[in-house]
Amino acid sequence: MDGRSDDLLVLAASRLKGAYRRTFQAEVCLELCGGSPRKAEERFGWARDTIAKGMTERDLDAEQLAKVKSNNRGKQRSEEANPQLAIDIRLIVEPHTQSDPELKTQRAYTNLSAREVRQALLDRGYQPNEVPSERTLRDILNRMNYRLKRIQKGKPLKKTEHTDAIFENVKAAKAQSQADPETLEISVDTKTKVKLGEYSLGGKNANEF
Repeated sequence: MDGRSDDLLVLAASRLKGAYRRTFQAEVCLELCGGSPRKAEERFGWARDTIAKGMTERDLDAEQLAKVKSNNRGKQRSEEANPQLAIDIRLIVEPHTQSDPELKTQRAYTNLSAREVRQALLDRGYQPNEVPSERTLRDILNRMNYRLKRIQKGKPLKKTEHTDAIFENVKAAKAQSQADPETLEISVDTKTKVKLGEYSLGGKNANEF
């Protein structure tokens, strides 16, 4: 979408009031900003707290409607009984999330654990009896479309006894090739995935070229 389209969305939101405006902003956030209130705030100038509240209200409306249809009057979920809790969870988790790399779903990935989210809620002033358990928080995060995914740092490969000799050989070969004007130096990225067999080179053999 171009800047004019964004301006039209901002104008449309300004014509709405209360929950209708928050729901509209939440829908735009989910559709155009990957469900990130922070990105929506940067793009449209809407308050991220308001967007997060709208996303919570949007989820609650859908769940309440399903409950009415099924005549299910069971115990309310924690984020239903305390909508502010859901808002605060989003504000805590959102800066530590990224959207689905393949853009196939609206689910976001976070590197925060349920324990870290719980501690962050306590740091915000919640009392221990007001904060759900770690297990319940994991369920809440899943219902809010956050998938817990701890980012693991790659472990460096250990240096072998032949490493220095290999690099010295490469260095010598490179110096020799640079001194020869008839030698063409080619750089190859060996980490790139290469298709093999009938999937390689459009199914043609390299000797056919």
